[in-house]
Amino acid sequence: MECEMEVVQVMLSGKAKRSGLNAVLTPVSKSRPTGRDCVMRAASYRWCEFTSELPGILPPRNYSMLAWRDHLRTITQHNLHTLRHAPLSELSGALGDLGTLLPLMIAMTLTNTIDLPTTLVFSGLTNILTGVVYGIPLPVQPMKAIASVAISQAFTRSETMAAGLTMGTAVLVLSATGLLGWLNRVVPVPVVKGIQVGAGFALVINAGSNLLLPLQWVSPGWDNRIWAIGAFLALAIASLMPRMPYALVVFCIGILIAGIAVASSPYHGDFHAGIWRPSVHVPEGHAWWTGAIDAALPQLPLTTLNSILAVTSLSASLFPNYPPTPSTTSIGFSVAIANLIGCWFGAMPVCHGSGGLAGQYRFGARSGSSVIILGTFKLLLGLFVGEAIVPLLQRFPKSLLGVMVLAAGVELAKVGQSVSQSQDLWQRAENDYGNERSLDDLKKDQEQEEKNRWLVMLVTVAGCLAFKNDAIGFIAGLTWHWSLQLPRLIERLRGGRSIRLQDDPEPGSGNGLLGRGS
Repeated sequence: MECEMEVVQVMLSGKAKRSGLNAVLTPVSKSRPTGRDCVMRAASYRWCEFTSELPGILPPRNYSMLAWRDHLRTITQHNLHTLRHAPLSELSGALGDLGTLLPLMIAMTLTNTIDLPTTLVFSGLTNILTGVVYGIPLPVQPMKAIASVAISQAFTRSETMAAGLTMGTAVLVLSATGLLGWLNRVVPVPVVKGIQVGAGFALVINAGSNLLLPLQWVSPGWDNRIWAIGAFLALAIASLMPRMPYALVVFCIGILIAGIAVASSPYHGDFHAGIWRPSVHVPEGHAWWTGAIDAALPQLPLTTLNSILAVTSLSASLFPNYPPTPSTTSIGFSVAIANLIGCWFGAMPVCHGSGGLAGQYRFGARSGSSVIILGTFKLLLGLFVGEAIVPLLQRFPKSLLGVMVLAAGVELAKVGQSVSQSQDLWQRAENDYGNERSLDDLKKDQEQEEKNRWLVMLVTVAGCLAFKNDAIGFIAGLTWHWSLQLPRLIERLRGGRSIRLQDDPEPGSGNGLLGRGS
């Protein structure tokens, strides 16, 4: 049967444009598909959104496989190109989240609530896979609420694993049922921005109170406030030199100082190097109840809001053109799978986080290659070094860590400046255009809307910081948002009712909007 080559030009949506698709070249039979279809693509695209644009051209299963393969190939090309263009920046950015990772991971290791080699192996694998799939520096960091409860209440390892498995199951259900996508659509932009800004300020407060404030001015000689001031001044200078790998330099200095401190200390603790030997940890009995109620329950809103919704929003802000913004559902599946696999072996419960993403971006990461490098390093440490690295990490200067966390917090809080530049504001203005409203009225409404957005964001931030709980900040911001929208809703209801009660205008009267064009 003869075939002809048909070029299908595609009208690109905003998201499809970012993915780089230009045309699809497909051999199509004159009468019906031959089953020997070929596809040529210029670049990657999000197949789950684009397949609806080309119904009937390819069998869905084959098309999805081809699209997924092309997506991975172009993401890999993007990662390699970025790494070749700025290797030091990617390496420096890979270390941008250490200020969040190291303190909690070390504390949980010392309290025997997690297995460090297993944590390094599975978190490293998660780093590598997210870098390959998403092409952005998506962090893998501890679940902070679970970590805090596990440390403060001296959890057993079974209780910590039960908390992580419970969280993995809950996020899996939310992702599979589409509830995460629904939340992403209905939660107002200022509330999401408020969660991000609140998380940024929380990082700054944590850096000051837990890392920098306890330091002395001049002692010990390798970790004091003088070091912190020097690191801060170096950060200020580095901000004027974008290509300077600040985090890489600080990390190397910190490791050197920690190595000298370990070498001069007679006691290194009961930590030994060795090949990783995985073992299964199955929580039993009361461990499930304790882990789920005491740790997983307070972690759920934090993960949903800051690790999923805020991450997708921040990635869209930091990478508006390419790579494609990951969906909330895919991020949810990523978090769920990481915990439902790793926690059976004693790994630390992990998630993604907007603070870590902001930190890695702040220190130079612009692609998935940064987290692939970090993941490979963690994987090798977990497989061959294990707990022998704990004494070195324990002595890493808190002055240097604190300044890195401070910078990450400020970078995350900066996203609040775009709260009045979101797309839905302009869509609302377009909808109002021409509806018997003057430009002055539209301008006044837009100015009032911008003020309302700032107010909602600040109320959300206040709730997060005052109660140290993202869920309370979320509820406060959402309540304030709807209270401000209530007058507009009442006005629309009244306006719609008055329009229905009006008589139709007489033909040719020339006073109505419909008569202006005649």
